[in-house]
Order: sequence, then structure tokens, then C-alpha cells
Amino acid sequence: MMGRRRATSFGASDFAGASLGSLLLWLDATPACAAVALDELPIDPHIVSFALSGGLAMFAAAIVISYLRERAVWRRREAALIAELDDSRAQLDRAKNFLASEPQIFIAWKSPDAEPDIHSSSLVMTGAAAPRRILNFEAWLAPRDAEELGSAVERLRRSGESFRLALTGVAGRHFDADGRAVGGGVVLRIREVSGDRLELIGLRERHNAAQSELNGLRAMLKALPAPFWIRDEAGELVFVNDAYAQAVEAKSPEDAIARKLELLDQSARGAADQARLKNSVWRERVNAVVAGERHQLDVTQAAASGAAAAIAIDRREVETVRADLERQMQSHVRTLDQLPTAVASFDRARRLIYSNDAYAKLWQLDPNFLEQQPTDGQILDRLRAEQRVPVESDYRAWKERLFEAYHSPEPIRHTWHLPNGRIIDVVAHSNPKGGVTYLYDDATKAYDLETRFNALDRMQSETLDTLQEGVAVFGSDGRLKFSNPAFARLWRLDSDILAKRPRFEALAAKCCALHPEEETWAALQAFVTGLNEMREGFTRRIERNDGLVLDCAAQPLLDGAALLTFVDVSNDVNVERALTDRNKALLAAEKLRNDFIHHVSYELRSPLNNINGFVHLLGESSTGPLNARQREYLGYVSKSSAALLAIVDDILDLATIDEDAMQLEFSEVDAEATMRAAIEGVQDRLVENSIEVQIVPMDDVGTFRGDAKRVRQILFNLLSNAIGFSRPGQTVTLAAMRRENEIVFKVTDRGRGMSPEILERVFDRFESHTAGSRHRGVGLGLSIVRALMELHGGRVLIDSAPGEGTTVTCIFPAQAAHEEAHLAAARAGGAE
Repeated sequence: MMGRRRATSFGASDFAGASLGSLLLWLDATPACAAVALDELPIDPHIVSFALSGGLAMFAAAIVISYLRERAVWRRREAALIAELDDSRAQLDRAKNFLASEPQIFIAWKSPDAEPDIHSSSLVMTGAAAPRRILNFEAWLAPRDAEELGSAVERLRRSGESFRLALTGVAGRHFDADGRAVGGGVVLRIREVSGDRLELIGLRERHNAAQSELNGLRAMLKALPAPFWIRDEAGELVFVNDAYAQAVEAKSPEDAIARKLELLDQSARGAADQARLKNSVWRERVNAVVAGERHQLDVTQAAASGAAAAIAIDRREVETVRADLERQMQSHVRTLDQLPTAVASFDRARRLIYSNDAYAKLWQLDPNFLEQQPTDGQILDRLRAEQRVPVESDYRAWKERLFEAYHSPEPIRHTWHLPNGRIIDVVAHSNPKGGVTYLYDDATKAYDLETRFNALDRMQSETLDTLQEGVAVFGSDGRLKFSNPAFARLWRLDSDILAKRPRFEALAAKCCALHPEEETWAALQAFVTGLNEMREGFTRRIERNDGLVLDCAAQPLLDGAALLTFVDVSNDVNVERALTDRNKALLAAEKLRNDFIHHVSYELRSPLNNINGFVHLLGESSTGPLNARQREYLGYVSKSSAALLAIVDDILDLATIDEDAMQLEFSEVDAEATMRAAIEGVQDRLVENSIEVQIVPMDDVGTFRGDAKRVRQILFNLLSNAIGFSRPGQTVTLAAMRRENEIVFKVTDRGRGMSPEILERVFDRFESHTAGSRHRGVGLGLSIVRALMELHGGRVLIDSAPGEGTTVTCIFPAQAAHEEAHLAAARAGGAE
């Protein structure tokens, strides 16, 4: 204000000086102008000059007067400003004295984002940096108070929300913070509290704490399940909880107080009032109506200063619980009596209060002895005398360690190795009666089974570890549970990786480098990790990139586990492939041989037929007479060509049989007629070798189903062999008989016989053993016999010994094999 007044005065003086200067300049220019004007006017120039001079003098006088007046106004204003400044200084001194009258700090913000203006009392903070450090509330206030003050100051600066807080410093000093909006800014005052004000703050804090405790206590009393009430000095109800309101059937606790509903009868209330007036405790078991039903209540009332608080415990629930507990205890006793585990309970005095039947049987204790309720130590002493407890060098210390269970809150376990070899697991734990309950379990069989199981498991593990086949077992979660060294070796896996129990997917990813077929690993993964309970095992051949061939077998195990085995069959596969290739080559060679035999046989048959024809023609008289020698030679030619034709026929028959191309023509075969027809075929040999043939047919032989031509061929070949191995004058026997559903032919000779070594190869093709006889052949006769017997569904047996002759037995089924199959099928269809 003083500044504004000074500016105004100086403006008037400047204006006066400027006016005076302008006037003087104008006067200097006036004569010239006046001269020009006077020359032009018809007036006297002296008059005009005088008039102008007088006007100018008057104008100057007016300006001076105005200046003097303005100067007087300025002096008055300056005096007023000086007085106002003195007053302001006096007020500032009084404010500083007021601020210094007690420890306090004023912090003002003209705007939310402005820097604070801090005025502090030297009693609060000292030092040059102290006023600024006051804004770091965490440095001098308790953490909780510092956080609360910081939040309040932020709200004050942003929204002008006033507050007042009681704060505690880190050094134990107490402060009062008052924040409010003043004008366009905000002010925070912090002052130290002491004396009566500090005591008042303490009383306020204790009052708040007591009020909080009282509210919590009321909430707890209100939530009590038992009726609770408080009476004042006049004996009126001032507080009841919800349980009390429910007991007196009130709508709410307030309703019960308003209607003065009483839970106890008049006599009980009178006794309680007398105790209340005496400030004594009153306990009584009374009968009361609770929610319309009569209950027995245990009421306890405590009084102080004429007021009283009481609680009523419903005995009905307690008695019900006690009865239920008793029934449960009896049920538990009956259950414990049925358990195979021995149970014994002792009270806090270490006396036996319960034992089941298994306890008496386990330790062989007399029931009369147990009924006397012996102590724990007496029972142990008796068992020790009978050598039924472990043998200990320091028996007293062992017993004291056992009795530590009476003072331990946790169960204590022992394992007793008895002198008779039994193993007893003992568990001792505290019981509700302050004693100990022992559980004795005879674990002898369990330990024996565990020992045998561990031994079997070790043996199985060692066996699997020595196997050349790779074995891997996966759990139901798809993780590897077990694998032997062969598995790691076959798939080139690191043992450290297998020790981490990886999942199947991780192992498959590592094995894909050797066998990249995804179909194989997808099938194995579905088997290992699948949720199908009806899994079926399968096998699969795996051919790897490195040339190894593995046979994989997957088998389900219990609990969803899976077993995979891998067998290296590379050598077998290579051999199999070689054998397959060789077999193909043999089959090709056999086909080539058969084709060659067929071709050669057919090519030989035509010339032989021509030879036989010409021999027969030459033997006719129409051709011309032959001398004896010519006839002899012609006979030799005829015999040789017939023998060669028989050999060709035999070779063709074998080739046809090998190709499964021979078809038998089944019909009814007369056994005896077939035998005689076969003998007729060898009649010339019989005469030539002076051999007799004896036919021994049984009366009941009859007929059977077969190919008559092939049966006759079988008998012909057998008779030919018998004649060839017989000496002149011997007899060959041809017998036939029926045995159940079989027809049996036997050809017996008394020739030189055969050794066991020859018998092993007698049916092989081209095996001919003359054994010093006159018989010569290519070794196809018996081979054709066995092949034709197999086509008939029969069998051929041979029995021979050197020097004793040979017996060949041919057994034909009475019904052809293929016809029997048809009949069996027909019978089965008819039965259905």
C-alpha cells in the first residue's frame, strides 16, 4: 500500500515539471510566432504580447499551486503508511512471541503444488536443516503415525479436508497435528504436547482401548451359546445375549430387556439378589423353562459394586453328551476286544484301567492278575521274569525311557525284539485321563515277509540287470519307474537322464533319432499313458537306422503301470532273411527240378512205350521166327524197359505229390482182392527168385474207403522190396486185419533185415541199401509208400533187425480222412 501511494505522488511531481518545461519552451518560441502573427493582424503588437505574457504567468501559477497540493497529500499518505508499517511490525512481533510461547511448527502451502513455507519454534527443531527435515515424517514419528499423518496431509492439500491427530515420536515425545484450509492455501500446525494436555491424550487413548475391549467382550458375550445377562445396582437387566433371548422366547435381546423377561424363577432370583448385594459369587443348579422345555441349568453369578453378571450352562446337553460318550466308550471297548492288536491303557498313576483280550493272549497274563489293576512297572517286572520283554543290560534305564511316554505329548514308538524271536511294534501315546495307552502289534510275520520281499526284490532287480533284453517299467503317470542297463545300452541313453525318472515323451524324443517312425512311438505312448483299463498287450518289430532290429513287447501291469521289453533280434532276423532267401532258392530249384522231371519223364515215356511195343511186336509169330538167344535178349529188353517205365512212373508220382497235384479217387476197396492183385503184379519175380507169398486175410477185413489203384501200388512196392531182400526158398507174408476204425496191412519177410542207422533213412528218397541182397533199385519205393499213405490219412511203420527180417505195417483209416471231416461237420451242424 505504501508503495502504491509513493508511486502516485511521484507521478504528480513529474507531471508538474513536465508542464513547466513545456511552458518555457513555448515562451521561447512565442516571439517569433507573435511577430509573424502581428504582422498579419491589424492589432497593435504590444497589446498582444502583453496579453500572452499575462496568460502564461497565470498558467504557471496554477501549475505551482497544483503541485504544492499534491505534495501535501503525498506527505500525509507517507505518514499513514509509516504508521501502518509500525503496526504490522508490532503484530509480527506479537505473532513471533505467540509462536515461541510453546514448541510448535507452522507449515503453509499457498497451492497444492507450491513449496511449503515453514515456521518452526526453536523448541521443536534445532539446526538449519531442521525445518525442512520436519516434512520427512518417518524420521521423527512412529511408522504408523507417520503413514497416517502423510495420508492426512495429502488429503488436506488436494481436497482441503481438515484433520487433527495425536502423534507419537520415535523418541517417545507426543505431538498434536492440526491441519485446515485457510484462505486459498492450507496450514499444518504441529506442536509438542505436555502436561495436562498429554495426560488428557493418554486418558483418551486408554478410554478408546477400554471401549474397544468392552465392545469385543460384549460381542463375545452376545455370541455365547449359553444364556448370559448383566444386572445394574437396582437389579434390573441391562444386557442379555441372543441365547438368553431365545431361552425366554423373546424377539431380540432388546425385547427381552424391555419386557423384563426373566429366565430364573423367583426363589432363584431372590438368592441371586442376596449374593449380588453382598458382592459375592453365587453358584446353584436350578430348574428353569428354556424355550418352552424344562431344563437343568448350572448358574454362576459374580457381583461387584452392586452390579452382577451371570451365565447359565445347560446341564441337559452335558448329560446327553456324557451319555453319548459313555456309549461310545463302551462301543470302543467292544471294538478293541475284537482287534488282533493288543491294547492296554494306564491312568496317570500308571495303573491298568483297561486291556483287551489280545493283550492277555499276547503276553500270556492271568485275567485275575489284570483285574487287580497292576501298575505299568509291575507288569513289566513280571514279563521280564518270564523272559517276555527285550533283554537289556540296564533294565531300569530302559524302563524309565519307556515311561517317558507319560510326559510326552507326541506318540513314542518302540520295536521290541523278544528272546523267543518275535518282533513287537509298540506305540505309546497319552490318553485323555492323563495316562498312557499302549498298542502292541506282533510284527514278526510282517518283518519276515518284508525280509523275504526285499530279498526277492533284490534278486529280481539283479536278474533284470543281467538280462540282455532291455526292460522299462512306466507308472500310471507316464514316468519311468524302473529300467535295466540293457535298456540304456540298446537305446544309447545316459544313466543320469534315466535316474531323473523322465516321462515317456522325453524318452521317445531321444529315441526318435534311432527310429524316426512316429507311428511306433504314438502306439507305445497311447499304451503307456492311456486311461483305458482294458489295455491289451502287443508286440511290434522296430527296425532302427543303425541296422539293429528290436522286438518290442508291451504288457499291462497293476495300478495302470506298463512294461516294455526290447529284444535285439538282429542276428535272428539276418538268419531268418538268409533262410528265407535260401528257401526261396530251394523252392525255385525244386520247381525247376519238378519241371525237369516232368519234362524228362514224359520225354522218356514215349520212347519206352515204343520199345515195349516193338518188343511185343517182335515176339509175335507174324513178325518172323526168333531163335532161342534172340528170344532171351528180347526178354532182357522187355524187362529193362518195364523197369525203366516203372521208375519213370514213380518219379512222376513223387513230383505230382510234391506239387500237391495228386488227387485220390476214393471208392470202396476190397482188401483181399487188392492183396491178390498186388501179388499178381509180382508173380514173375516170385517165380524167378523161388519166393512164396502167403496171404493171411482176416475174415472181418471187408472193404474200406480209399484209392484202389494207389493201395495196390503201395502193396506192390512193399512186396517188391520184400522179395528183393529175401533169399530163395523163403516166404513173404502179406496179412490184413481190421482194428476198430482202421485197416492194417503187414508185409513180412525173413531176409537179412536192416540196422537202426539204415531204418532212420529208409523212407528218404533215392536211399537204396542192398545189404548184400540181389535187390537193386533207385530208392523210391518206400518214399512213394509213405507219401501215398499220408494222402490216405494213414501211417506206415517199419520194424527190422539185422538177420531177422523186416515187417512193414500200413494203417489205413476205414473212412477216408476228408470224408470223416465232412461227416464230423455234418454231425456238428445237426447237433446245432
